Amino acid sequence: MVTLDVRPQLLDALSALRDRVAAARFPLPLPGAPRARANRDELLAQLDDYLVPRLREPEAPLLAVVGGSTGAGKSTLVNSLVGRRVSEAGVLRPTTRTPVLVCHPEDHHWFSGARVLPGLTRAWVPPQDAGDDPLLPDEDGPRVLRIETADTLPRGLALLDAPDVDSLVARNRVLAAELICAADIWIMVTTAARYADAVPWHLLRTAKEHDATLVTVLDRVPHQVVAEVSRQYGALLAKAGLGDVPRFTVPELPESAWGGGLLPATAVAPLRAWLVNQAQDPAAREQVMTRTARGALDSLAVRMPELAGAAAAQYAAALRLTAAVEGAYDAEYARVRGRLQAGAVLAGDALKRWRSYPLDCTPGELLDALVESLAALLLCAVSAAGERVDEVWRREPAARVEVLTDREPELETAEHRIGLAVRRWRRVLEEFAEEEVGELDRSVAPDAEAVAALVATALLGGRRARSAGERLAERIGAHGALRLRDRGGRLLTQYLDQALRVERDRRLAPLDALDVRADPQAELIAALSVLQKER
Repeated sequence: MVTLDVRPQLLDALSALRDRVAAARFPLPLPGAPRARANRDELLAQLDDYLVPRLREPEAPLLAVVGGSTGAGKSTLVNSLVGRRVSEAGVLRPTTRTPVLVCHPEDHHWFSGARVLPGLTRAWVPPQDAGDDPLLPDEDGPRVLRIETADTLPRGLALLDAPDVDSLVARNRVLAAELICAADIWIMVTTAARYADAVPWHLLRTAKEHDATLVTVLDRVPHQVVAEVSRQYGALLAKAGLGDVPRFTVPELPESAWGGGLLPATAVAPLRAWLVNQAQDPAAREQVMTRTARGALDSLAVRMPELAGAAAAQYAAALRLTAAVEGAYDAEYARVRGRLQAGAVLAGDALKRWRSYPLDCTPGELLDALVESLAALLLCAVSAAGERVDEVWRREPAARVEVLTDREPELETAEHRIGLAVRRWRRVLEEFAEEEVGELDRSVAPDAEAVAALVATALLGGRRARSAGERLAERIGAHGALRLRDRGGRLLTQYLDQALRVERDRRLAPLDALDVRADPQAELIAALSVLQKER
């Protein structure tokens, strides 16, 4: 009898929490970002592969995942528990590349769909072909879960032979961790030679933290040291707070040493009897499901705030990077305004042209020189802002990400954009001049280009160009000159703002594309709060 009872509201809260976890991103290379990404992926795998499907369908068979390090004998153990070869075992490593799930024929429908491990493509292989493992995926191909059935397993129990958790192939390591997260029962297999290695103990500690239903198998133990090795292993388990974990010992036999793939039934009888009891005894089954599900739910109280904290760190770093850019461009904008008021544009060739105007310089030549000088001033400001940003970002770990550092040659493209902007300003200014001249009597109206040149000189030349304003007033009248200077000044401010804002936004665009926001932190905590309330 299955008594695990879950209210729909809890499932809804859990689904909402799952969506918040899936949406969390940690793109900036902060010190804790790799751990946060790994925690998110592990948590998402456990929610998708175990917790949500288990709570939705508590009557589904128990899934016991056999995991462990390279050469621990996992496949041989699974084959021996089933009573025939269903998973490839041998001396070559890694052997298990395609995970194999074995269940009773009447339980096949529980695993043939996407109820658990939805990210794996299902494959059916006839029993006589099982040893050939023809479905090994390419490194970049789809991940495959091979489904086997065996009437030697009781209904209500499925075994899953996972890849090595310390495999040399990174994809295998990731898949092994994901499969373990899908388990009702974790069967951790190690050997007499490697029971003190770091990898199995990391898995054991993780299982303890999640309060998962855990079983350990000490495999390939020579007969002459069974008692001593078992005693030492038990002491290590007790020291780690795992002394109450069911522990089974499998002796070293020729079948295990040479990769025969099948041990005598007596060698695995105690473990098989324990597993069968968990599947067939209602009280034992309920205890397994409740403990593992409750442990996974309880672990959210720690894991979700950790994710939220990592999301907050990402947002704080993004704010720092953004502030560095905005501060640099704001400072350069203020400097440009000050330089304009001081008449810095009327220098070099532009000043030479003004001094020779109108005798040896045409209005068009004067405008060309002023526009070129203004563009140079803006380009210098953009370059200086970029250098200030680079200096700050070099000290910021969050900026060391490829999308932020591999930029196009900004100086060249900025020169083109700024040149285009100041030429547009000149063209509109000339249109303003034409409108103003058009209001005058045609018999005394000055040349519109000459008026535009005088206005530009008055706006860009500071005190050096005081006479430009006087000449302008003589040409179109005091009111007209004042009106034209006001319109031209507002236009200049508009184009300066736009030119520097475009360059600032281009520098921020890669950071904005990462979409690091404050929302994920609050959303993760809120989703956890709702789930805890529903529990």
